[in-house]
Order: sequence, then structure tokens, then C-alpha cells
Amino acid sequence: MLVPSPADVPPVIARGMDGDEELTASDAGPLAVYVWKTTADPFVGKITYFRVYSGVLTADSRVWNQSKGEEERLGNLHIMRGKEQEAVKLVHAGDIATVPKLGNTSTGDTLCDKGHPLELPIPEYPSALYRVAVTPATQADSAKISPTLTRLCEEDMTLSWYQEPSVNQTLLQGMGDQHIDVAVRKADTKFQTGLNMEQPRVPYRETITKTGYSQYRHKKQTGGAGQFAEVHMRVEVMEDEEFEFVNEVFGGAISQNFMPAIEKGVKNVMRDGVVAGYPVEKVKVAVVDGKEHPVDSKPVAFEIAGREAFKLAVKDASPVMLEPIYTYEIIVPEANMGDVLGDLNTRRARVLGMDTQKGRSVVTAEVPLAEMQRYTTDLRSMTGGRGVFSMEFSRYETVPSHIASDLMAARQKELQAAREE
Repeated sequence: MLVPSPADVPPVIARGMDGDEELTASDAGPLAVYVWKTTADPFVGKITYFRVYSGVLTADSRVWNQSKGEEERLGNLHIMRGKEQEAVKLVHAGDIATVPKLGNTSTGDTLCDKGHPLELPIPEYPSALYRVAVTPATQADSAKISPTLTRLCEEDMTLSWYQEPSVNQTLLQGMGDQHIDVAVRKADTKFQTGLNMEQPRVPYRETITKTGYSQYRHKKQTGGAGQFAEVHMRVEVMEDEEFEFVNEVFGGAISQNFMPAIEKGVKNVMRDGVVAGYPVEKVKVAVVDGKEHPVDSKPVAFEIAGREAFKLAVKDASPVMLEPIYTYEIIVPEANMGDVLGDLNTRRARVLGMDTQKGRSVVTAEVPLAEMQRYTTDLRSMTGGRGVFSMEFSRYETVPSHIASDLMAARQKELQAAREE
């Protein structure tokens, strides 16, 4: 006997309709099944591993997924014997088994009776420490990349992926470089999806630091119907909200029905950036005056005028770049404390505190994400693999001017190269 009997395990607390319930490993108890693993088999499809905490689960029955709020129909149940699957009709309390092809159930869900809903506690998974940008290796892989990443993350709850619109990249994140390498290899061998990896771009933001003014006239004559729009604009700093658009035009200088076109032009620029190609935020935009033509003024003309007026107004409002700041808790052997602190000083870190826990040193610091992209590998090298850390997003802060100027110069080179192509 390598593990205790389920009957010897302390009761599990599940959340029910009328408060918490204690569940013991008893066939006579209410049905409570916890899904602890999901795998994708190339031949069978999705295989769901579960443990019955209470009650009895029957093959070819219907159960209620309390986590998703949906009913699931169970097919055949199997007990795993190594790689072999042994079909069973009943799974008793305390047993572990599998069921194939569940439609909506994923890892961490609770299955129960609809008439007696219960939800079992979910373990707290560590937050991701390492990110890579992934791109499809071939044109054929581009259609498979999203379902493949979703299936990888279903199998491993410490993996996750998301689209970062500000840098137009797909990011896969996990616990370290080897963790990500294994996942990418599995995508290739198991799901036949080739993925290329590269270092992700930092999701910077742009904003303004003072009020700015501008005016822009768009005039286009091409023989037939022309285009005409003139927009006078003011931009202001906003502390709490991301964006506000107001119409302060009096006397009908610009018709109300052209305002949505101006706002659309502004939002397009906010998404693509003004000074370095990153999204603009915390800006109030006011249209204060302008002109229109009874024949040549069209929504597209005001969209273009709004776009160009906003660019000029932002440049007049002392634009700055913002970078994400994360709070790091780094735990290392005391012998490595000096090396870690010295290394943090080179990364523009702000040390918040130092402590000792069970003979190990703990450093808490705020560090820009741009300086910590590959910290998992660097910390492992400094501490011989004995250092660990956790990270949590804190806020955005202004990028130092010398770094911002380099980023802006790099952006101008990109635009120049794109124009030459």
C-alpha cells in the first residue's frame, strides 16, 4: 500500500446551495466528481480524468457540470492500467477513472447531480513567469494555432495563452523556458502544428502630459466630387478613465452626424499609436471648431481630418511612453543575496524590502517588465537553480526619456522601411 485509503482521508469541504458541505468517500453520499486532468488523444479525442469524492458515477448517464452550468452526457467509463483502458460500469467514491469526448468539461470542473449542486475547491496554480511570442511555422499551421494552444493549456493548467493586441503577437506563457520548449514540441509531435518562438515585445503604452491643441484641413479635388473637412481639436490628460470624446462645437460649424466619423479616426490612431506605435490611453478629446462644405464634406473626409488632427494634438501635448511595472518576490539562498541585489540594480529595480524565511533570503522589488523578460534563466544561473520568484502586475509608469527616445527612433526606422517597400 503506497497511499492511504480514501476512507482515511479527511472530509473535503464543497460549496453547496445551502452553504458548505463535508464530503467523505462514501457511495451513499451526494455525487461530487472533480476533473483533475484533461488530455487530447490523437485517436480517441479528448480524455477527461476525474476522481469521485462522494457518491457513485454510472456509465451512460447524465451529470451536471456545476462549474459551467451545463449538463454533460457520459459515455463509457474506464479505469487506467498503465496505457491500457479497462471499461467499467460503475466508479465508486475515492476511485480515479476517465471518460472520453466530454464537450464542455475542462480541468478544475465539478460534476454532480443537478438536483444537489456542489462545487469542489480548485487548487491555486502558480502564475506564469516566462513568456514567448509564437507564430505558425507554415501557412497551413496558421489555421491550427488557436485550437492547438487551447488544447495544450487544457492539458496543463500552468500554461496559458492570449493575444496581445498592442504588439499584435500571440503569447504563450508558462513556468520557464524548458516548460515552454516541451509544450512547443508537444504541439508539433502530438497536434502536428509547427510553432516558431521569439522574444515578445513589451506592451508599452503612450499618453500625454499636458493639454494640446491642433487643427487640420483635409481637402481633396480629383475632378469629380471632392473631399473637404476641417477639424480643430483639444486633447487633455485623464487620470481615471481611458478615453472620452466630447463635442464642443457651437453654431453648427460641424454637423452632429460627422462626429462619429471624427471619433472613429481618433480611435484608429489611439489603437496604432502616435510616437512609437503603441496604444494611446488616458486622453480626453474635444472637437472645438471646424468647417464643412455643403457638397464635398463626407464622413470619410472628417475621419481623415480627425485622425490627422489627433496626431498633431498629441505631439503638441508632450507625449510620453508608459511601461508595465511588475512586483517581484525573489527567494534565494543567503549566499546568493549579494549577487541578486547587484543584478537587480542593473535592471532599474526599486527594492521594496528584504526579509528572511527559513534560512532563505526574500527580496521584494518593483521592476520594469522590459528588464525581466528572461529572468527565469538568469536567476537559475545566478543561484545554481535554487532561486525562485513570483511576479504580479502592478501598474504602468513613464519610461525614462533616454529609453523612450530609442524606442521612438526604432519605430521611425520601421515606418521608413515599410514606406520603402
